[in-house]
Order: sequence, then structure tokens, then C-alpha cells
Amino acid sequence: MNIESKIPVGGPIVAEKSWTSRESWRVLGIMSEFVEGTERLANIGPSVSVFGSARVPPDHRYYLLAEQICRQLSDAGFCVISGGGPGIMEAANKGAYFGRSPSVGLNIQLPHEQHANPYQDISQTFRHFFARKYMFVKFAAAYVVLPGGFGTLDELMEALTLLQTGKTRRIPIILVHSGFWKGLLDWFTTTLIDEKMIDDSDMDLVKIIDEPRAVVEAIFKHYEARGFEPSAAEREAQLNL
Repeated sequence: MNIESKIPVGGPIVAEKSWTSRESWRVLGIMSEFVEGTERLANIGPSVSVFGSARVPPDHRYYLLAEQICRQLSDAGFCVISGGGPGIMEAANKGAYFGRSPSVGLNIQLPHEQHANPYQDISQTFRHFFARKYMFVKFAAAYVVLPGGFGTLDELMEALTLLQTGKTRRIPIILVHSGFWKGLLDWFTTTLIDEKMIDDSDMDLVKIIDEPRAVVEAIFKHYEARGFEPSAAEREAQLNL
């Protein structure tokens, strides 16, 4: 028997129309996430997006380091934005929550691992990673990246790509804990640069800093000759992220 004879007339077409209709409505849902997130965060002050592993327990040295950094950032006047979940994300929100400035959690719906931590002055939940990632970039005056896995590396590489290509304004990208990041940066130098996949100057996009106070000082130093607010040209560029 020919396999086409087993397919009811109109079956695949009906299924395709049903799927197309669902996709169309999904686009509206995605648009609503961008609108809600942008409006929710529109009035926050200068902010630092902080990334790191969801799997780190509260007694881990990385958790304690993140908490200390974010408390100092908050007391220095920076809102702290994290992914809103457990581990280093929780540590970041916790440090900011007990500081002077708002603690922001951009939560994501996942089948496992993610649950909203309780240290959030402003909380927004997303279904789609790309809408959430846009908010991390749009509202960040700096990125602080602590040790983490695939998700942390994804956020780091996206930020580096946007800066390298000029799709967003130049902001500090600070990697915390040199022992964790050294191997990756060595590979950048010995492989990516040697193979001419990136330029030598691309290494200037990232800094390694270990001390919490030095993280805060590096961000202020980056902006000492200008304000924290994006220029008109930078705002225009951000509209085309």
C-alpha cells in the first residue's frame, strides 16, 4: 500500500493550518513579554546584570562572593539584575535586597532547576529566553559574570558578541574569580586569536577581577568621563538589538 493512501484527505493541510495559527498567537505572547518587561524596568536606575550558576549552595564560596559583590553594588547605587533563580542568582539578589538599591529578578519558566528566590524587589517572569536576555542587555550598565555552566556562558558570549559587533553600547564585562576563567581566556588567546577568529583588541572587551570592591571601582572608572545613561546614538542602537 502506498503510504500516501493512509493519510486522510486534508489531514496534513489541516494540521499545518492549526500549527500556523498557534505560531501566530505565540508571536503576540512574545511581544507582550517584551512590552511588560520594558515597562516594568523602565524607571530603574543604573543597573548591573549579574550571572552565575544556579547549582551553587548558599554555603559555597561563589555564593558568598556574589552576595558580597552585589551588596556593595547596591550600596554604591546600582540596581542588581539577576536571573531570579537559586544559586548565584539568589546570592546576587540577596546582596542587593539588603542594600540601598533595588534587587531585580528576571525569572524564567523551566521544567526543572529554576524557582524564584525570595530576595526580589522587582520580579518579572518570562517564558522565552530571548525576551529575558534582551532585558539583561537593555538595562545593564555592566555585566558581572561569576562561575557558571552553559547558561552563564551563553549570556557571556552573547554580551561579547553584541559589543564586538557594535550592536550595543560598550559596557564593562567583568569575570569574577580568575582561577575559574583563566582556562577559557587562555583558549581565547592561544586558539581564537592564533587562528584569527577574533582580533587581539577583542580581549579588551573583558576584565578579570577577584575583589568585590575592585568590581565596583572598575565600573565607576569606566563611566568617569561620561554619565551612566546611554547617549542618543546608543539608545538608537539598542532599538535594533
